[in-house]
Amino acid sequence: MKNQYFGDVNDYRKYGLIRLLTGLGQLSTSVCWMLTPDDNRTDGKYTGYLDNPAQWRKFDPVLFDKLQELVIQERIRNVSAINNTDLLHSTKFYSGLLLDTNAERAEYFESFWQFTKGVDLIFFDPDNGIEVKSTPIGRKNSSKYIYWNELVFAFSSNHSVLVYQHFPRIKRDVFITNQVENLMQRTGAEIVYSFVTANVVLYLLPSLANMVAISKFVPKLSQYWNGEIKSYSHTKDKRGI
Repeated sequence: MKNQYFGDVNDYRKYGLIRLLTGLGQLSTSVCWMLTPDDNRTDGKYTGYLDNPAQWRKFDPVLFDKLQELVIQERIRNVSAINNTDLLHSTKFYSGLLLDTNAERAEYFESFWQFTKGVDLIFFDPDNGIEVKSTPIGRKNSSKYIYWNELVFAFSSNHSVLVYQHFPRIKRDVFITNQVENLMQRTGAEIVYSFVTANVVLYLLPSLANMVAISKFVPKLSQYWNGEIKSYSHTKDKRGI
């Protein structure tokens, strides 16, 4: 995540998703922003939806109105703005800057694991998504990824895990199926949910303790975000979409 992305259309969808998946705070959440420094790219300028309430407000009016206020009226582009609202109930925010070196990353996550003790759901918000072979941990730009060992540790510590993932330039159904298979094999998760939007997919691995609650919250997506967020459930017998 970069502060320059705050409030763009991907943020609108992911905050809306978290609000539904946690039952507006019935499940406690820890957001790991995985903040990286802003750059000069145009990413994050996709805020035009906030000028079109007729099309976009219906999905989550409370969230839409607040983001419109923060981004359009107050011109805020910083994740601290969401931290200071009550939009994400029962949520703690971990806002430190994540850098590339092994030592700095180890220190970052050592502190995070303490910070997140006892919460039901951890949301990882990397710039790009789950690790790729071309960028080993500790290499330049590794801060843009969450690594398998970190995902496995989070899930094995009895947290449900939600992770943000941009689509690469390959067939999306193939990409999702392969990542779901990897998530199941590496973590031992019995079920994985994928939430597909125009630009990204988010994966959810429910812990055993949260599985029943989450299974009740997921169907609400079709009620509130029909057409914008498509949800799929994956099991060992059904890994594709």
